[in-house]
Amino acid sequence: MKPETGGVRNYLAQHKWLKRLSITGVSFLVLLGLLSGGLWAYATYVNHQLHRVVVKGLSPQATKGPNVGIQTFLLIGSTSRCVLNGKQTAAFGSCAAGVTGVNSDVVLLLRVDSTTHTVAILSLPRDLVLQNVRPGQFHKIDAALANGPSQLVSVVQQDFNIPINHFVELNFDSFQNVVNALGGVKMYFPTPEKDDYSSLNITTAGCHLLNGFQALAVVRARHLQYGSHLQFYDGSGDLGRIIRDHEFLRVLAASVAKRGLGNPITDNSIIEAVAPKLTIDAGLSLHDMVDIVLAFHGVNVNKVPEWTLPNIELHTDYYFQGFDYGSVVFPSYPQDQQAVDQFLGLKQPPDSKLNPSSFTVSVVDGTNSATQASQIAARLKQIGFNVSPTIGSQTPVGPLSEAIVYYKPGHRYQGQRLLDSLHGIVSMAAGPTVGGADVTLVTGSNFYVPLPKGSSARSSGSGPAPSGSGSGSSGGSSGSSAYGSPASYLGQVSSAAQALPWYDPRAC
Repeated sequence: MKPETGGVRNYLAQHKWLKRLSITGVSFLVLLGLLSGGLWAYATYVNHQLHRVVVKGLSPQATKGPNVGIQTFLLIGSTSRCVLNGKQTAAFGSCAAGVTGVNSDVVLLLRVDSTTHTVAILSLPRDLVLQNVRPGQFHKIDAALANGPSQLVSVVQQDFNIPINHFVELNFDSFQNVVNALGGVKMYFPTPEKDDYSSLNITTAGCHLLNGFQALAVVRARHLQYGSHLQFYDGSGDLGRIIRDHEFLRVLAASVAKRGLGNPITDNSIIEAVAPKLTIDAGLSLHDMVDIVLAFHGVNVNKVPEWTLPNIELHTDYYFQGFDYGSVVFPSYPQDQQAVDQFLGLKQPPDSKLNPSSFTVSVVDGTNSATQASQIAARLKQIGFNVSPTIGSQTPVGPLSEAIVYYKPGHRYQGQRLLDSLHGIVSMAAGPTVGGADVTLVTGSNFYVPLPKGSSARSSGSGPAPSGSGSGSSGGSSGSSAYGSPASYLGQVSSAAQALPWYDPRAC
């Protein structure tokens, strides 16, 4: 497909869904828009500026079946300081000062369907704790990037069963350069706001013109103080930042459209700001990028869904095997799976037709309970699973823990089938399994096996139903050593759709 000619200004005016993308997504698609707007002669130059990396494990694009024309992009904002220019400041640390960690501040999935001309967006909280974030290790999901983009792709695909076709990464410099190339971005602050960790410092309410550094401070803020005397603390952590990021990027895209792409000076500034710092997977061709943009004529902004993966916040530092992980959020089922299914457009997930007796399941106690594992095994048998009679055990990781479904190679859907039968703090990861089983469940402190529809009694040991939080009480360890009752330190399950709080910055 050859790119169309014509002004990008009209294109963006008609396709306001660009306003709802993430930092990385906006910058990436702004670049695509420039290339599709009569600037194809610039393509060779831009193509040489893009940084391409080999990303292993990406899912091939479908050539037949219902997923033809659908591509899912993993878009991330990197915190790496060692790749930045020499004008680093103490505000976010420097490589020379020993801030050498590589994490993903923004983890966002963009799913595009060129046949139906639809877009879907799903954000993953950076503090989400999962198994195999690093090979064989339990970590926050943002830590995967230290092992390279292939590892982050692997985590998302194996834990959430979301196929990833392409990878795109930006860093701090990229973001600041885009804002500065636009001459700054205006945002309205309903109240003074400050975050000492991100260097955000807005002393008066009203409309402010933000330069690149100030804009970066807004989107990085996770410890927000607000009010006429900064007397209030937001306390929403990464979830609040995701909400602010979504709003900022709506404002950023609107600013791009207002200044009007098609202006050679502005176009050149933005391209030079984005392209040299944009990292994409080696399989994403320039023609593919342009084809994606051209596929979305007629997108209805009111029908672009945008979600944040539901999660449960722990209101204290999390200790795992004695190590302090700081602030974390836990996955929550079935809410997480419902959001993923919506994002993927699945009316009937592939695993839903699997007979639970068609594969073997072993149960391992992970809570130092004398009864939990056997009770959970009995309940799984009751609802039709082929459960091994041998019950295993492992050293508890702490008084509060995720239940984890492990599956051996080639049995991801079997693992998903078991996961769909559990509620609470539970996740999934690739093997190893125990006792030769296809799937192994390691029990956790806050999950349960729900009753089949129509049942009036709960099986002993399945764990009490959640009271608004989506997590049952501990089925094993009392949790008195570090947390008191684990359930008492757990927040409510966050909604997949989040509203902007009154005090957060917005369009002027």
